[in-house]
Amino acid sequence: MALTDLPVIGMLRTRMQWAQARQGLIAENVANADMPGFKPRDLVEPRLDRSTGAAVNASTTLALTSPAHIAPAGQGTGTDSKRAKGFEIRPSGNGVNLEDEMMKAGENQSDYQLAASLYQHSLTTLKIAVGKS
Repeated sequence: MALTDLPVIGMLRTRMQWAQARQGLIAENVANADMPGFKPRDLVEPRLDRSTGAAVNASTTLALTSPAHIAPAGQGTGTDSKRAKGFEIRPSGNGVNLEDEMMKAGENQSDYQLAASLYQHSLTTLKIAVGKS
């Protein structure tokens, strides 16, 4: 078993790659804040399988076969609990709100730093476990 096959390492690596890709989209949103008709974009957080550390395909969600059934956790009725309000649209048709984008960038940076720190500590712990401190 390779070191990179461990679920914790895989999940942390996936999280750091996601944060890196998200940072690029946030930067693109900020760069196009004055472009008429530009619509901001964002990435959906990856869902990870806790046992394998692999990303779970978003298309494999449970289906409601009856309106009387309770929706599975996280599937809800289409509302997003993190999104309190929609984007402001300026007369030029641009939907970028710089304050929101800066908040996302700061939050994304914190998430990346946390994942990188946990990744480093996991590697250090594994080195200690095999006797290579």
